[in-house]
Amino acid sequence: MNAEKRRQIFERLKQANPHPTTELEYTTPFELLIAVILSAQATDVSVNKATRKLYPVANTPQAIHALGVDGLIPYIQTIGLYKTKAKNVIETCRLLMERHGGQVPRDRESLQALPGVGRKTANVVLNTAFGVAAMAVDTHIFRVSNRTGIAPGKNVDAVEAKLMKLVPADYLMDAHHWLILHGRYTCTARSPQCWNCLIADLCEYSSKTPRPAKGV
Repeated sequence: MNAEKRRQIFERLKQANPHPTTELEYTTPFELLIAVILSAQATDVSVNKATRKLYPVANTPQAIHALGVDGLIPYIQTIGLYKTKAKNVIETCRLLMERHGGQVPRDRESLQALPGVGRKTANVVLNTAFGVAAMAVDTHIFRVSNRTGIAPGKNVDAVEAKLMKLVPADYLMDAHHWLILHGRYTCTARSPQCWNCLIADLCEYSSKTPRPAKGV
């Protein structure tokens, strides 16, 4: 895919959604961090249902740590892998208090040192909470990047590196959200909605997909 096509794709995504953001509900960087940890192999909808009950009761490292694993589990047990996530969240709260004064660190190395925080989670927090140009490549972004031809790669690290290099600078801050939302609602895994896609004419996959004959 050439640079002009890539620019047109992001310009259209921007026009359709000028101010994209995560669908996880949060009011502070800490709430976002915990929500993203909980969202691993889970839907944003399921995480939001849990945090709507949890955050009015405890939404700081001190308050959640005070719950302990057993106290946290009832709030998040509807989310997959909740036992492991409960342990990670409580330990993360402890480390935030001990190492960072109860604040969420603003650098990737410190974030990834927290339990349950990998590169993708760190990138979400850096981008969404702190306004850092970062690309959190999940299954949606990986699929869209490869299928459309925007930034094909064999693994998430390769796709992340290509996106950071190839996405035009003035779109880089929001590209992460546009690609996730496009993959979640339009460029879906099993049945991509090419007929309802605003970048179909620029997409390498769509251009190779046979069109039904007129009248069919």
